[in-house]
Amino acid sequence: MSQAARGASEGAVHAGRARVVAARVHGEAAPPATPAYEGLVTRTIAFVIDCALIDAIAIAVGAAVALGISVLSVPDDVETVLIGLAGIAFFFWSVLYFVVFWSTTGQTPGNRLLRIQVCRAKDHAVLRPRKSLLRLAALALAAIPCFAGFLPILVDNRRRGLHDMIAGTVVIAAEEETSGVSGRSSSARP
Repeated sequence: MSQAARGASEGAVHAGRARVVAARVHGEAAPPATPAYEGLVTRTIAFVIDCALIDAIAIAVGAAVALGISVLSVPDDVETVLIGLAGIAFFFWSVLYFVVFWSTTGQTPGNRLLRIQVCRAKDHAVLRPRKSLLRLAALALAAIPCFAGFLPILVDNRRRGLHDMIAGTVVIAAEEETSGVSGRSSSARP
């Protein structure tokens, strides 16, 4: 390594240290670190937990409705219509589950359990409802060709699948909760 290259490298290190020291002295936030992107196995386990939760709630609601209908005298035609409406309700329940959680906290209960978070790729902010809906639709598309849309997660440097690329999202390790209120780390400033 030449003297000039070594000097430039040391200068970059000193500049980075100077920014960190200035941030500590002036109470500013430290420069953002590169987040830990989550891989296929962790994301799959979280998704399975979410699906189990969606199904368990749907089964409980369905059983309660079926019990109520069983004590009433309902014609067969009405039962058929109710079954169709139940299917539509299940579809909307599943969509709302993901869209609401991704748009409010970035974490479904399965994601929270595994300490991962879905966020925008460019600034790691929580998704807007429209982007959450786009991600969910792209997730379904990624699964259609024998789950081939998930293969990029194995080779992409930010672990993004086809659905993440379409929606402009990433899945990162969630920040540790320190305040217990907002789900984000809080820094104590004097």
